[in-house]
Amino acid sequence: MTLSRSESRQKEKVQREKRRRRTLRISIVLIGTLLIIAALGLTFGSKVGLPDWLSWPGGEEEVLVTDPGGHKDGEAGPDPTDQPDDSLTPDEDGQEEPDASLPAEEGTEGESEQISLSFVGDMMPGEYINRILLEKGYDFPYQNVLFYLSEPDIMAGNLELPITTRGTPIEGTPYVHKGSPDALPAIRDAGFDVLSLANNHAMDQGLEGMHDTMKHLQEAGIGYMGVGNNDAEAFAPYIMETKGFKVAYIGVSGVIPFTHLKADRNTPGIAETYETTRTVAAIASAKEEADLVIVMVHWGEDAADKPKNLHRSYAREYIDAGADIVIGSHPHVLQGFENYNGKWIAYSLGNFVYATNPKSPQGDTGVLDAVCNKTGDCTLKFNPMNVIGSQPAPLEGEAKQQLLERLSSISFGVTLDSEGSVIQQETAANTP
Repeated sequence: MTLSRSESRQKEKVQREKRRRRTLRISIVLIGTLLIIAALGLTFGSKVGLPDWLSWPGGEEEVLVTDPGGHKDGEAGPDPTDQPDDSLTPDEDGQEEPDASLPAEEGTEGESEQISLSFVGDMMPGEYINRILLEKGYDFPYQNVLFYLSEPDIMAGNLELPITTRGTPIEGTPYVHKGSPDALPAIRDAGFDVLSLANNHAMDQGLEGMHDTMKHLQEAGIGYMGVGNNDAEAFAPYIMETKGFKVAYIGVSGVIPFTHLKADRNTPGIAETYETTRTVAAIASAKEEADLVIVMVHWGEDAADKPKNLHRSYAREYIDAGADIVIGSHPHVLQGFENYNGKWIAYSLGNFVYATNPKSPQGDTGVLDAVCNKTGDCTLKFNPMNVIGSQPAPLEGEAKQQLLERLSSISFGVTLDSEGSVIQQETAANTP
């Protein structure tokens, strides 16, 4: 079963992006105008006088900056995303459509030569950070990084727990998790489009928890892959269509607590990749209908900053089968990058929304950006961040450079420059 992104979901994201850009342009123009007025007032105020709204008692001039809603600094104004967008007009069904008299926003409609895809690592919006989410809101983890999450055409991550209010906790594993359905709207609104469920916690609350997770994600308008009622469903790609591209996302896991949790012909569960046969077949099938194939794989050793040679070999098999990018998770720390036959591998993107020690390697994280064309040629850029109190925040200055240098040191035949661009070295060896 192949799932496609709904037309209404695509329209919603396009319209939300238009409103955001329009509000930004209005704000810039308004602020610039006010600054000019203020400068003129300070220069010529003693000669020509200032209007009342630029003065305060005592003869000194005050500039009160207002937003488009007429609110002064420090006063609560309306949410700019709630403002009507006069570039959109209702269609016959009451839906907003772009006004044909206005030029289209770049990258929002029709076909494009490139598409932007972004990725993060493990997300656990529950359990250890439940108290923070309840106190500060479910959107709290994303507040410092919204720019990075909302800008790409498609945003993806690994959901490291079932979403359910029910379920029977699994026995025999040291860590058993669950998260509230209330966490999903904030994930969607932050910019996430698709989440992989193929990991060792997907069935922490049994089959009931797995089915609830699928249902709640569908209701929230977030795509998913990596689990299903049988292996055909679990290995099926989630296909998203935007800007004239079809992008297939496949989720598989090499970390599953018990054999009976693996999806099989008549068994619901998780798509496994303890060997590569079914994963390779899924990739080859997806490549027949999609322009780009992304494999999100859960693998590796906890806290290890380099992948196993076995997993480097698996990644190459995925690429040989047709994968354009391989994105890893599970070690809870960042691992390096590799380029194989012109395709990119990110072995682990670490934690993203998690309870971590910000001074340990588990606190290092980031958003990985890929800009790709239809032939699968992609450029990569890593945006370094650190998780403090379950909230990722961008790194700057020396801290940013130190993390980029560390990633270069644990990568294979590639380096990251001072801006985070991932660059293949000409002398890179092409063997594990």
